[in-house]
Amino acid sequence: MFVQEFALGLVGVLVLVALSGVKVVPQSHEYVVEQFGKYTATLKAGLNFIVPVINRVAATVSILERQLQPQEISVITKDNVGIHLTTAVFFRVTDAAKSVYRINDINQAVQTTVTSIVRSTGGQMEFDEVQSKRDFINERIKGSLSEACAVWGIEITRTEVLDVGVDTATRSAMQQQLNAERERRASVTRAEGERQAQQLKADAELYTAQKQAEARRVLADADAYATATVGQAIQTNGQPAIDFEIMKQQILGISQLAGSPNTKLVVVPTDITKTLGSLSVLLETIKSK
Repeated sequence: MFVQEFALGLVGVLVLVALSGVKVVPQSHEYVVEQFGKYTATLKAGLNFIVPVINRVAATVSILERQLQPQEISVITKDNVGIHLTTAVFFRVTDAAKSVYRINDINQAVQTTVTSIVRSTGGQMEFDEVQSKRDFINERIKGSLSEACAVWGIEITRTEVLDVGVDTATRSAMQQQLNAERERRASVTRAEGERQAQQLKADAELYTAQKQAEARRVLADADAYATATVGQAIQTNGQPAIDFEIMKQQILGISQLAGSPNTKLVVVPTDITKTLGSLSVLLETIKSK
């Protein structure tokens, strides 16, 4: 009876020991296995087997991507401006064994490395560059951090510069600079508007002068044509044409005098009335020749 109970107990113990060698690893984890205190293997997700008693699971490592708490890092830029960069870092474990045996506190190690790299990067740039080249800073931090953390079995997946902070004095100086820049742009805009207005005015004056010159040229051509016509008529018809032109000018002068708003009474000489009577006769005489 005692032998049977002992045998059953021994079988039970062996079963429990055998079951202790069966390890089911979750999808988001990896197990680090040691044999007599020395690293032996890394168990991936799924069903795994180890040698009971001899081997044991020394560490359970999460391989999910994780984020460090945003940290504010003080930086002195190349142009001696004190700023504060708030950064966020995302990473995940790619080698569970290295993350266990190469470093004690992963998060603290990454934070310390980020601080060093951010200060080094910001110190090589001027303040305006830090504000305008955040993508460049992110890539620079990610590249340097990935190289530094590779020995710990860590992959840096993403880095972000969340904010660029400055002290009160620097912020006031920036506001003054911004106001000065706005005033400069406004002055340039006003000057450009005045220049365009002067240009348009000059173009309008030039256009007016050209049109006046064209009008004078047309009048001069008309006067020259009239003079040439009169001269040709005088040459052809002689004295009757001369008398006709004189009579026409006399009549034109009287009509202009009578049309003046200041003229109340016009006395017409008797020879002018005769001129009006003989004007048609002269005209007929000229046409007959």
